[in-house]
Amino acid sequence: QVQLLESGGGLVQTGGSLRLSCAASGIRFSINAMAWYRQAPGKQRELVADITSGGSTNYADSVKGRFTISRDNAKNTVYLQMNGLKPEDTAVYYCNAKRFNYATKRFDEVWGQGTLVTVSS
Repeated sequence: QVQLLESGGGLVQTGGSLRLSCAASGIRFSINAMAWYRQAPGKQRELVADITSGGSTNYADSVKGRFTISRDNAKNTVYLQMNGLKPEDTAVYYCNAKRFNYATKRFDEVWGQGTLVTVSS
C-alpha cells in the first residue's frame, strides 16, 4: 500500500521550532523527488521546499534561511526542520512524492494527509 505519513505538527510560539517527518511506504523512496507543501486557511496550496533524489534542494522565498529539508533514504523518510516560525507559517503541511513514469510519460504523485502547524503570536 502506497502511503505517506506525516508527523511532528503542533502548536508553537513565534520564533519557535518544529521538525516535521514524512515516512513513506509502498514506493521506491530513493528515486522519488520529495517535497513539502502547505495550505493556509482560505489560500491555495503552495510549495515550501523540495529535494531531488540526488539531494538538491529548493525553497520558497518565504522560508529561505529558516527551513531545511532533508531526506534519509535508509529510513524512507523526509524531514522539514522549521526554525524561526512566524504566525504566517500557520498551515496544514503536506508531504509529496513524485517521480517520472517513463511508460506513461507522466509524473506519478503521492500525497500525505497533512499535519497542522499553528504558530501563535
